[in-house]
Amino acid sequence: MPAASTLTCLVVDDQQTIRSLVRSGLQELGFKAIHEANDGEDGLRHMLSRPINLVISDFNMPKLDGLGLLRAVRAHPPIQKTAFIMLTGRADKELVQRAVQFGVNNYLVKPFTVATLREKIEAVFGALN
Repeated sequence: MPAASTLTCLVVDDQQTIRSLVRSGLQELGFKAIHEANDGEDGLRHMLSRPINLVISDFNMPKLDGLGLLRAVRAHPPIQKTAFIMLTGRADKELVQRAVQFGVNNYLVKPFTVATLREKIEAVFGALN
């Protein structure tokens, strides 16, 4: 059972509003180290420069989309075991299946509640303290 305050999270989304909503939810759950990136390329650079325990990434972004980011993460041995939750605005079954094929740990459909965010994170890490 990890303490949320000990986990480092990276929120990757091209919309500042969504990043702020995810950040707020994570803070409510007790996360302290929350970083942000506005696209997959920026997110990958961020991950390669510092340890991250959890990535919450949007599917649709310019430059490198969420699936591309997931594939890149799984291809880089130093970061390939990073927990990855895909954030999507629609429950697109095909996209979710592709994400599962590439090794996503879970997915979260927008709009979401803090309770749903907790549920998705706990499905990956176990109960948060």
